[in-house]
Amino acid sequence: MLTEEEVRKIADLARVRLTDEQVKKFAGQLSNVLDYVEILSEVDTEGVRPTSQVTGLANVMGEDVIEPSASSREELLGCSELPVDSKQVRVMKTI
Repeated sequence: MLTEEEVRKIADLARVRLTDEQVKKFAGQLSNVLDYVEILSEVDTEGVRPTSQVTGLANVMGEDVIEPSASSREELLGCSELPVDSKQVRVMKTI
């Protein structure tokens, strides 16, 4: 079973804050998960190819196609709830 110190270390690495009550709760739950993974490691996978997906699809992405807009710049700017300045939408500073 994982110790409370180990759970706190895992939470710290994951940048998750836990209360003392949560640490005790998750110690048991994480230990159960690790025990289950240990059972899975006993399965004989000799000769089984690694699989990243099972659908058989290779590439479901389509080509990027640039199409002309049905709206003009002025129409789009006219829809903005934000202020427009010099034909541009003014947004709040992010830095």
